[in-house]
Amino acid sequence: MTGFAVLLIVVAAFIHASWNFLAKRAGGGAAFVWLFGAVSALLYTPLAVALIFLQSPHLGLMELTFIFGSAAIHAVYFLMLQRGYRVGDLSLVYPLARGTGPLLSVLAAIAFFAERPSTLALIGAGLIVAGVFALATGGGTNWRRALIGNQRAVGYGLLTGGLIACYTLWDTYAVSVLLIPPLVLDWGSNFGRTLLVSPYALSHWHEVRMQWRLHRFEAIAVGILCPLSYILVLTALVFTPVSYVAPAREISIVFGILMGAHLLAEEGLRLRLTAAAAMVAGIIALSIG
Repeated sequence: MTGFAVLLIVVAAFIHASWNFLAKRAGGGAAFVWLFGAVSALLYTPLAVALIFLQSPHLGLMELTFIFGSAAIHAVYFLMLQRGYRVGDLSLVYPLARGTGPLLSVLAAIAFFAERPSTLALIGAGLIVAGVFALATGGGTNWRRALIGNQRAVGYGLLTGGLIACYTLWDTYAVSVLLIPPLVLDWGSNFGRTLLVSPYALSHWHEVRMQWRLHRFEAIAVGILCPLSYILVLTALVFTPVSYVAPAREISIVFGILMGAHLLAEEGLRLRLTAAAAMVAGIIALSIG
C-alpha cells in the first residue's frame, strides 16, 4: 500500500470518528439523518456537476443501479447507527460497528464461497470476537447481566457492522470496476438516501425543524465531513485492494473511543481501548492471512 493511500486512510479515519462523535451528540434519529443528508447533497452538488461535466464518466443503467443501491444500503446504515447511538455509548457502538465488518466478510466467504482462511486469519477473527465480547459485557465477571443491559446497543452495533461490510463491497465494485468517480458515487448516494428518507421527514417535519434549531452546527458539520471521509476512502480504493483499505481504516475505532471518553465523559476507557487494540490486531491479521 502506497504512502499516499495510507495518508488518505488515516485522515479519513479521523474525520469519520469526528462526524460520528457529532452524530452521537445530536442523537436526532431519522430526522437528523435526513437533515445532514440534504445538507450533503446540496453542498456537494456543484462539485459533482463540475466533475461530471469535465470528466464525462459513463453513467448508464448499471452505474445508476449501483448508485441507487449504495443509497439504499447507506440509508439503512445511517438509521441503524443513529438508533444505536440513542441507546448506547459512542465508545461501545462505534467500535462494534467498525470492527465487525471485516469479521462478517470472512464468515460470509466461508459460508457462501467455500473459502478456507488461514490459521492467522482465524486467529484474527478470534481476536475480533474477544474484543466484541469485552465491549459488550464490560469485562465484568457477571457477563450475562452486562450483556442483557447492553443488548440493544450491541445489536445495533453488530447490525451496523453487517451493513458496513455490504456497502464496502458494493461501492468498491462501483469505483474500481464500473469506474464511477468516488465524488459522483457518494453524491448520488447522499441524494438518493435523502429521497428515500424524505417521506418520513415530510410527515415528521416538526422533528426536522427541531433538529435544525437545536443541532444546526452538527447537521452542517456531519453533512460536510461524512461525504469527505468516505470520498477519501473511495479514492484509495480506486488504486488499492479492498483487503488493505478496509482493515486499515478501522484505526478510527481508537479515535472514536478516545472521543467518547474525553469529550462525552463515557466510562471504561482502559477496557475499551484494550478491546479496540485486540480488534484492530485481529483486523490486521485478517488482512494478512
